[in-house]
Amino acid sequence: MTNTKRKIKKLKKVLTELDTLGEHSSKVLLIHYSCESFYDIKDGKSARITSIAIRFFETGQSESFSIHKTAEKEKKLDKIEEYYDELEKIMLADFFNFVKKHENYKWVHWNMRDSGYGFQAINHRFAVLGGKHKDIPDENKYDLADKLKTIYGSNYIGHPRFEKLIEKNSISKKDFLNGQEEADAFENKAYIKLHHSTLRKVNMMHSVFEKILDRNLKTDSSWKERYGITPQGIYEAVRENWFFNIILLVIGGLISWGITEILK
Repeated sequence: MTNTKRKIKKLKKVLTELDTLGEHSSKVLLIHYSCESFYDIKDGKSARITSIAIRFFETGQSESFSIHKTAEKEKKLDKIEEYYDELEKIMLADFFNFVKKHENYKWVHWNMRDSGYGFQAINHRFAVLGGKHKDIPDENKYDLADKLKTIYGSNYIGHPRFEKLIEKNSISKKDFLNGQEEADAFENKAYIKLHHSTLRKVNMMHSVFEKILDRNLKTDSSWKERYGITPQGIYEAVRENWFFNIILLVIGGLISWGITEILK
């Protein structure tokens, strides 16, 4: 199998996967979370989870878990630092109760793939605090960041990719914080600001996912980068592009009309 054939086969597989998620949108969740900066931790401990946001793809409704919301519920808003571990454990217990109730759902995320930042990191953090996590099966996880590289090529947008992609597609950045700003917000005890950023990012992911399904996501990649310049690659590019399809239909119609006129 040539590189082009392999690339196109993988592209079709990913598009089919995502289209299937779109067709079963009532069972799709988008998730994002914020945490303490792991670069600033000097004692080797895992990064504390500060907030988790989940969005139901079909309805657009959001569910969130955060240290400050937990502190308010536990009447400890003015003592968050004193009860960090206790509040984080309660927050994560609430999150995993949600997971248990939605174990058959599909989870769309952005780069949540390892023990540094990802589902494993959340599981580990809960275990450190004495909790027992509920695993989400790997086959139910869909890394949107990775899927985009397969669809549009590894250079589909500049770095930082998520932020550049949002700007490219004119998606609102209200309440958005980048990685350093989130770390600063945690350091400055700006928990609500941090939580709002987490909610905004899951909303942004929703918009990106919808644009992928509608085939109108704007990127910096060209059709050549996506399909290659082989005859098969060109054929696939033309077949997927609605503008070229319309042209082909018009040409086909003109040819058909011409043949009909000749045979009269």
